[in-house]
Amino acid sequence: MLVRMMPGTPITQLQLADPSREISAENMEMLNKIYGLDKDPVTSYFIWLKNLAQGDMGMSFKEHENVAVVIGRRIGPTLLLSVSALLITYSLAVPMGLFSVVRRGRTEERVLSVTLYMLYSLPSFVVAIGLLIVFYQRLGWFPPGMISDNHARLPFFSQLLDYASHMVLPVFCYTYGSLASLSRFVKSNMEEVIRQDYIRTARAKGVGPVNVVVSHAFRNTLIPFVTMIGLTLPGLFGGSIILEQIFEWPGLGQQFYKSISDRDYPVIMGMILMYSVLTLLGQLIADILYVFVDPRVKYE
Repeated sequence: MLVRMMPGTPITQLQLADPSREISAENMEMLNKIYGLDKDPVTSYFIWLKNLAQGDMGMSFKEHENVAVVIGRRIGPTLLLSVSALLITYSLAVPMGLFSVVRRGRTEERVLSVTLYMLYSLPSFVVAIGLLIVFYQRLGWFPPGMISDNHARLPFFSQLLDYASHMVLPVFCYTYGSLASLSRFVKSNMEEVIRQDYIRTARAKGVGPVNVVVSHAFRNTLIPFVTMIGLTLPGLFGGSIILEQIFEWPGLGQQFYKSISDRDYPVIMGMILMYSVLTLLGQLIADILYVFVDPRVKYE
């Protein structure tokens, strides 16, 4: 309902793109029938559901291709950024969180916490614009887009380096904010666990602080950690509308923005459906992983 309530239609957006193009009343009526805009939103929704049950997500009004093809073309670039950022984030955030617990209250832990909070407070789109001004406009490094103009003519390893040079800035912008929140999440859960009786017993037996944190306490913080991993699944495919626009990255975030601007209803509905399914799938994966991190949970 909200999608159809947006001002404008695919036809009016087409006219805005080319004001010199005039559409007669007869042609307007014909186009409304072709796009299915002559039906009310409720009827259109049930028609969409019926087609979806038959495996048909509809045709893009703008690109005149199947919605599944339009979305599928954008998944690869989005995953390239999001998976890279996720791996870097978890690889750094978990050790940082454990370090903060072990060195709690000391100077190095406070410096790390303040630095991470400063990064977390910076809006990613502001940082993105600043990085482009400094590294691309002034220094000529790390250009926007996904590939260079001569990418197809480069040798294989040079193509990989070309991808990497275009990924540096967007991956950094994807990573730094979540790095602060995730390390804080690990730290707060660990601080709750290390106050438990079995941790005091381990310390009383002479187990070292690092071994207590890593071997005894961290395993029991994996349950909320696994829940968070499940919730990241939609974000992996969602991309970032703002960052992908700034860095001219041809991912799902940019496609979602374009579809809204063009009032491309089938693509919008297809992407919302994808995010909904991924959210449910992420919860299912988290439930399954509980069995591996908590011996009290059984499939039965």
